[in-house]
Amino acid sequence: MVQTLPLSLPAALVDTHAIDLTGTYATGWWMAADDVVTAPSGDTYALYGAYRHTYGVEDDEPDPARQNFSYRILTRFAPDGTPLATALFRRPESGGSPSALANGGEFALCPLPDGTLAVSAKPDRTHLIAPDLSAVLGHYTGRGREAFVEPVPGDPFATSMSLTPAGRAVCVTTEYGVHRYGNSIPNIVSLADTLPTPRAKPALRAIASLDPKPAHQTEVDLSPYVAFRGEPVGLDNRPSPSLTEILSEGAGSAYAYDGSRLGRPAVLGEDRFVVPVFARTYRGGSRGQPFSFAVLNDQGEVTGSLGGMHPWRDSPFTGFCWRVVADPRRGRAFHLNRYGLYAWGSEGQLRAKLSTETKAFRALTRFTLMEASPAGELVLVHDKQHLVLRVPVPDDLGDLGTAVEEALGAYGKQRTALKKRWSPVNWHWADDGNAPVHHL
Repeated sequence: MVQTLPLSLPAALVDTHAIDLTGTYATGWWMAADDVVTAPSGDTYALYGAYRHTYGVEDDEPDPARQNFSYRILTRFAPDGTPLATALFRRPESGGSPSALANGGEFALCPLPDGTLAVSAKPDRTHLIAPDLSAVLGHYTGRGREAFVEPVPGDPFATSMSLTPAGRAVCVTTEYGVHRYGNSIPNIVSLADTLPTPRAKPALRAIASLDPKPAHQTEVDLSPYVAFRGEPVGLDNRPSPSLTEILSEGAGSAYAYDGSRLGRPAVLGEDRFVVPVFARTYRGGSRGQPFSFAVLNDQGEVTGSLGGMHPWRDSPFTGFCWRVVADPRRGRAFHLNRYGLYAWGSEGQLRAKLSTETKAFRALTRFTLMEASPAGELVLVHDKQHLVLRVPVPDDLGDLGTAVEEALGAYGKQRTALKKRWSPVNWHWADDGNAPVHHL
């Protein structure tokens, strides 16, 4: 069933900060979606940010109506789309009391089988949130180093986590000095046979690396929570040959993937994972740069890739569309960028491409693909209208175009109905205050 959900702002937040909902990015006010996932229960969790920065306003400004702020908002929806609860996390440097959610980047959600929601962020910070969003049950944070800055002690875990059908965790962890940068960057793909709990985290087994030789590491940069050959990852110990080396050899140039970035792995099957790797980006434009959606097994061997994409005509670099999602129960993978929606079978063969040059699919350029849900749906977020769209995927991927066209038509109707109910201002949806709001 096609479904449209609003990424809303708690009314109390709007009132407290006197937020001008007519504002735009140019005026220093904006929202952005981080991730959307569907739990085994059918509930939907959406994580997104709300920010305000006005030049000339001091960090210690006492008046909430004038303060700069940065919030992470986590909302839970029932299967029928009813908002059930919201959790607010305010970055401590933007005023107010410390947040229970550590600051970080590239936030990623992962619902666990027991209902707990894992929220991970770079560098290797994982929080476990109660299903009703009322509390942070546990957290593994504290690692991450920058040049000339002492590492923060702590107990970190993962930058992102995705589950296999049997309940193993496919994780990404960071290392210092990747591509000679002086900070912690995603570099290791690893597996955990069990899942984190509020009392303990599982051991991670490294199966692949991006950069084979991160620079300027010392003993302090070892990752005792990630093992390779029985020893902590770091210094000269990590899986080899690296993805950079393997993919560069396939591209015919030793420097093709120099300075590349590691995307979040997508679980294609119990022992098959899609690992996106993107070559260096440039300020003047990167369209045509190499990229690969490599398929790895659970030993870290590259067994193939998702095929059928052209480096220029299908480039994910336009708009920086880095995400690949997969449905392991049906053996499918998907990617959406400015040039089309792509669907692959379990062996990496391209089964469908919906070109955004076609009028029927042009609206897809305004969406970001977030996940392939357990129910076999694609979950997208409209980048400007702050709405989630669930698109049922047919059994035959040859019928995907019809399903997406119908979903886009239904989206317009459902959006109109939501506008009548919510009365958004400049596509900002302020809720009615019926669902509880937890300040964590």
